[in-house]
Amino acid sequence: MTVARLEEVTKSFRATRALDRASFTVGEGEVVALLGPNGAGKSTAIAVLLGLRRPDAGTARLFGDDPRHPSSRRLVGVTPQESAFPPTLLVREVVELVRAHFEQPLTATELCERFELGRIAGRQLGGLSGGERRKLGVALAFAGAARLVVLDEPTAGLDRDARAAVWDAVRTQGREGGSVLLTTHHLGEAEALAGRVVLIDRGTVVADSPVAEIKARGGMTVVRLRAVPGVTIEGARPDGEFVRLLVSDGGAAVRRLVLEGVPLVDLEVRPLTLEEALAAPGVLG
Repeated sequence: MTVARLEEVTKSFRATRALDRASFTVGEGEVVALLGPNGAGKSTAIAVLLGLRRPDAGTARLFGDDPRHPSSRRLVGVTPQESAFPPTLLVREVVELVRAHFEQPLTATELCERFELGRIAGRQLGGLSGGERRKLGVALAFAGAARLVVLDEPTAGLDRDARAAVWDAVRTQGREGGSVLLTTHHLGEAEALAGRVVLIDRGTVVADSPVAEIKARGGMTVVRLRAVPGVTIEGARPDGEFVRLLVSDGGAAVRRLVLEGVPLVDLEVRPLTLEEALAAPGVLG
């Protein structure tokens, strides 16, 4: 089942075309990463998908319906890129306020435990740090046990423990049959969480594929080992205290190094990461 869809959506702001016939879907149980540089159109795509902006052309659908209809919105939890909270409300008060909008929300206790909000539950929102406000904003997206959770840069400004809690929540959502659409500038995060990547550039979707397929499309293997003074390896590039080769056959490359007598100190042979694959020639073509 498709829970969210943009179909041939175009959206302009005066002379700037933010989206240009952009199309993508989010399926039931999918975690999809919407990637692209700053200004690519990611936030506009999310705003149209959520019914916060009207497309100039094309259609947006949530659960097969107009995203502006309340019946569709009650099935969605959202963390926008920036959140503004009433500064005098307590954390536990805003949690209860958001929970009240959903038919079967998580309990306040479960939500606070999952995102470690207990320590700040009695504090006013105006007294929270930026990271604490961000963590609360992400927690609120999961408060209603929504079928689709939309997260715009969810881990920006979070420390390691808070980021781990968000990752766990995203994985739990997908494991339990819910869906997630997230944006992130950290491609390692996208690789760790998403099953599919939608890459948008200048308002146009330029790639829409499973993460494993994009990585395989690079057709290369990374061979990395510690650099040895006085030893030169043909085709190797420096990588800090290491050198690395991009090769089509990792086993053959290692055999060559052995025959050449290269010390294989801290040898690593691995597939391309998502970031490396996206940068590889021809992957997006």
